[in-house]
Order: sequence, then structure tokens, then C-alpha cells
Amino acid sequence: MPLHPNTDLTLTIEKPVSGGRMLARHEGQIVLVAGAIPGERVRARVERVTKQVAFAETIEVLAASADRRGAGVDWACGGSLYAHIAYERQLTLKSDVIGDAFTRIAKMPLTEPVGVMGSREDGYRMRARLHGANGTLGFFREGTHELCEAGPTQQLLPETLSALTRLSAALSPTEILSCELVENSAADERAVLLEVDSDITHVEPIEGITGVLFVQRGSTHLTVSYGSPFVVDRIPFSGRDLALTHHVQSFFQGNRYLLPQLVERVARQVPGGAVVDLYAGVGLFAVAIASEERAVIAVEGDRSSARDLESNAAACGGAVRTEHRSVEQYLERRGAERPDTIVLDPPRTGVSAEAMSGILGLKAPRVVYVSCDAPTLARDVKRLVEAGYRLEHIEAFDLFPNTAHIETLAVLDRSPSQSG
Repeated sequence: MPLHPNTDLTLTIEKPVSGGRMLARHEGQIVLVAGAIPGERVRARVERVTKQVAFAETIEVLAASADRRGAGVDWACGGSLYAHIAYERQLTLKSDVIGDAFTRIAKMPLTEPVGVMGSREDGYRMRARLHGANGTLGFFREGTHELCEAGPTQQLLPETLSALTRLSAALSPTEILSCELVENSAADERAVLLEVDSDITHVEPIEGITGVLFVQRGSTHLTVSYGSPFVVDRIPFSGRDLALTHHVQSFFQGNRYLLPQLVERVARQVPGGAVVDLYAGVGLFAVAIASEERAVIAVEGDRSSARDLESNAAACGGAVRTEHRSVEQYLERRGAERPDTIVLDPPRTGVSAEAMSGILGLKAPRVVYVSCDAPTLARDVKRLVEAGYRLEHIEAFDLFPNTAHIETLAVLDRSPSQSG
């Protein structure tokens, strides 16, 4: 019997799935349930139905898991899908999601669970996009434009929330449509880009915010009100601090607590020889690798990130050569250098078909792949394995506690006979 919205179901939860919900079945139909934990029996209300699956929300827990905890936060408020689950169990579930993706998509069952490095759950986030309504800033509830408070999610530092409150008050009654926030790991530099529905271009300096920019709705022209749109991160690596400057619009990894460990683990998987860093961002991995006397070509297509990459590379004494073009454009050109190692950190969509063809054409002995999406990682690893690579190492980092996001590091080697 087909399911319909607002139908209540009694379900036994089977396993986690990518995206944050949990899989259950009703008369053979898959139901993806929010607010549940594998092993629980729950009453859930159907929210919407597609041809393949139904989506439901837990409204009553009939048999609770020992790992259920009082979340104190709306599960649908940005970054809270796992908040009701004890943290150690969160790490196990994220490992399960990676293993499931490799089994189903790559057809490569992993021999043992993937280790997931944990993080502090509070104040971890250095980058965030917030939205405005009625003089307040917050996150959107999942799948809606309903605003919810950022504070209870505990992703942002208390001093960050206080600074944003002061900013909103100073601009009242101007309506802030959205706020791009970036701060460094030390939290002593914090810049915001405000989208507004007016011609305002100035605000007096706000305590706790080192730079404010404005952009009007529908425009791309940015106006600096005061301070700097950049922050500088100093990341400990091999006995020194790597200084990386990044603009409020540039991509940068978001977890202040695990950033040094992520950089160190990636760099340690890169042996001697020439390196090509694809989707290089502002140079997070390229600068670390180059600091150990290895030549790196860093490729980045985004305008803002590429500007920061060029600036950060300039401090490496010529060890990093930058290419401001898309990965596809770089790989399709004739004479692209064959590296000893390819490092790649693509967006959530993974590596495009065109880029993958170019990567395979280089026949690099090693690929070090940093992924923020388990299904697309599994898809791309399958393609690399079919082309002669072996999966040699895999581990993960919980850069976004209480969410379904997982950062995974996979290392693939090509046999000497396949590298010629």
C-alpha cells in the first residue's frame, strides 16, 4: 500500500545512510527516518514520498538505544542531525556509512571498519553561512527557509555569537539577508560578508569582528566597511607554523580542532617527488607539502581561492607553482606534467568524468584523495581501481560533529607495471 504524507508508522531502524537519516522498511518500502538510531523502534510521521523512498521524522521513541542522549536542539536546525546520539556512537555510524558506500557503490567491501578521528563538539566551526530575519541571524531548518537559533547547536564559539548579536543590533532596522562568516582557528580574527536589501555600505567597528563587507541583493560588487576581508591561520606542522591567508569568500576547512591533524595526515601520505594538488583551494595541503622541500603544482579554479593560493604560494620560495584554471582545463592541456603524487580535494560532487579521464591519463604512482562525501568517494575509487590502482589506506575525520558530514582520506597506489 503506497505511503502518504502525515501517515504514522511504527518502524525498526536498521542502519545509517549518507545524508544523516536512518534506514527502515515498511512493507518492503524504504523509509529514511530523522531523529532515530539503528536498533531503535520508533513511531515516525511521513513527511514526503518519492518514487523510491519515503522520508519521515521520529515523533515517539518506543524502544530507545542506550546511545540516545538529550540533544537539547532541533534535529533539523543546521548541523544537528546526529545531535541526539552519543558522540562515540556517532563516530561508529559515520564509519558504517563509509563502509556501506564502498560495499554498495564501489563493490569493494572493506576488510575492517574505517577509523574516524573525533573532535570537540562545541565551538569547532570556523566557517558558516547564516541567514537573517526580523533582525536576527540563524540557520535554516533542513529543507525549509524557517530560521532557527544557531546558539543551541553549539557549532560556533560563544564569543562569535555575541559578536554577531552586536552586529545585528548595530545595523537595525536594516534587514540582513545572509551572513558569510570566517574566523581563524585562534578566533582572534573574524570577517563577515553581509548580503543586505538596501544601499547601506557602512557600520561602525564591532567588537569581535575584524572586518565587515557589504553586498546588495542581486549584486556581485563588494564594499569593505572597515577592517580586512581576510583572516590568517597559523597551522602547526613539522615544528613550524604555516601561515595561510584566506578571504571570507574562499573555501577553507571548517574545524579548528582537527585542522592540524588533517594537514599532517595528508602530507605524510605524500612521498618524495613531484606533486600536483588538484582543487587546491587556498593552498592548505600544497603549502604544507612544499614546506618539506617538494615541488608542487597547485590547481584552483575559483577566483577568490585562487587569489589566496597565489598569495600563500609566494611565501614558499618558488616551491609552489599555481595554476588558476579549472581542474578539467588543466588536465586537458597538452604536456601536463606527470607527477609522482596527485593530491585532490574535490567538492561534494566528487571528480567529474572529464577530470577523472585526465587524472588517469597522468598515470601517477600515487593518488591521495580527500573527500567530503562518502558515496562520490566510493564511485571515484571504483574508477581508479578499475584503472589499475589499489586502495592502500583509508581513514576519516569528524570535521562536523553532530552532523552527517564525514571527511575521508583515501590513498591509492598504482603498481609499477601499470605506471609505465
